[in-house]
Amino acid sequence: MTVSVRPEIVGEIHLTGHPASPGLAIGPVAVLTSAMASRAAKGDPVQEAAALKAAIEAAAAQLAELIATVHGEAAEILEFQVAMLGDDALAESAYEAIATGTAADDAWRAALDVEIAGYRAANEEYFRARAADLVDIRDRVLAGLIGVDAIAKISGDSVVTGEDISPSTFLALDWSRGGAIALASGSPSSHVAMLARSRGAPMVVGLGSLPWNGEPPSLALVDGDTGTVIFDPKPETRRLFEHRMAAANAARIVADANRFKPALTADGRRIAVVLNVAAPEDLAGLDPAICDGIGLVRTEFLFEGSRGLPGEDAQYAVYRRILEWAAGRPVTIRTLDAGGDKPIAGLTIDNERNPFLGLRGIRLSLARPEVFRVQLRALCRAAMHGTLKVMLPMIAIPSELDRANAILDAEFAALTAEGIACARPPIGIMVEVPAAALCAEEFGAAFYSIGSNDLTQYTMAAARDISAVADLNDAGHPAVLALIARTVEAGRERGVEVSLCGDAAADTRLMRALLATGLTTLSVSPNAVARVKAAIAGVTA
Repeated sequence: MTVSVRPEIVGEIHLTGHPASPGLAIGPVAVLTSAMASRAAKGDPVQEAAALKAAIEAAAAQLAELIATVHGEAAEILEFQVAMLGDDALAESAYEAIATGTAADDAWRAALDVEIAGYRAANEEYFRARAADLVDIRDRVLAGLIGVDAIAKISGDSVVTGEDISPSTFLALDWSRGGAIALASGSPSSHVAMLARSRGAPMVVGLGSLPWNGEPPSLALVDGDTGTVIFDPKPETRRLFEHRMAAANAARIVADANRFKPALTADGRRIAVVLNVAAPEDLAGLDPAICDGIGLVRTEFLFEGSRGLPGEDAQYAVYRRILEWAAGRPVTIRTLDAGGDKPIAGLTIDNERNPFLGLRGIRLSLARPEVFRVQLRALCRAAMHGTLKVMLPMIAIPSELDRANAILDAEFAALTAEGIACARPPIGIMVEVPAAALCAEEFGAAFYSIGSNDLTQYTMAAARDISAVADLNDAGHPAVLALIARTVEAGRERGVEVSLCGDAAADTRLMRALLATGLTTLSVSPNAVARVKAAIAGVTA
């Protein structure tokens, strides 16, 4: 992947796509392109093979350095890429081509293009979604072979444009200095879009073919709220946009000042705002007073990489740390949600035909009770240090909840018999399968937490990471909202709490519709708290 940055095109260009991460930004255009220059072959197959081997090892090392700086889903994405690079079969055909005299870069490009085409043509959505990772791997190794730094010319305030942006490229950039993303393709529900929202980088996708050949525009205005991008704006257009940015910044300052206050609708209805946490590092430097607790702790970070399955003591220490941070506020910890697009070595099933409809979430935990029991024991011990609730992912039928409760009861009894300090936390369920939403009242759950990402994906039969069906993957669709409302009503009838913890909870455009369903608890990323509270304040019954 190379970068070109630059000068001027005559005329203002307005494009409209899909908003993927909110916010306004203005900056110089930096264009990502996968068009790599060829390198001169050494002429010696041995040297070419050595060059490819070195480039693959360097790419893996670069990714390992990135992994050390991130956690949660970002680390999972990069771990998958490192694992792919470590698979000798991936480069086998490239080495065979090199042996016949093909240059290393040409051989690697051809080999990876075949793999990418195979993944894109797969029947299973999981493999189609992973094609983006292979493109990322291909271009990173090519950059190493050719001696190109893919991000060297991207300043911290650049508007990065192109067909798409890879997760590793996104994670290598410094978004704390501003900047934005404007893509020809992509999906608002893609991994990179989720990363952009977590880092506050405005992002627009699905702009279509970017209308220039050769030199790109010099400047762009990005509106991540409406999905519009203006390239080479006229002075008056830029002035008006800068005025909007100033107003938005002023509103953000007010929202930030109010983030410690309770969230109230315009007519005085109290809405609890709790946090989504991917790892303890998310809480570093945060004052717990900004929230009403933690609505989702993802525990997959404990199982990442090559560290092996975590033991009871290691899990207990992390859970206790999070509970102590919350200072008595309720903390909901989700049991391991592996499978689907989150494979874990030694635990999930390799080459499962359709992993999104396979052994994932609670199904995997019940199939591997020896792993599940360790996590439940650690949670029971941690429950002594705060207000802990345990949440089960991917629940579809009541018997799954019943079996999990039975295992928890057994482990709580065993800890008590061993004289180990513990408490029995209540168990609730994630409502992310339409069957669970439609029959929510049949589950004896202590609470419900609606996962809008998967609920939308399964309801609309539209994958989160496929740009061709991005329009269908809409949490605001009446069918999805109806399922949310039905779950809220079931909770009201049973007298238990219902929260929303997916991306939709932080989508301020949906706030009125979401609160109209009767929701009173929203779980969002820490950086979304201020704007979500501000959006709530603008809603009336």
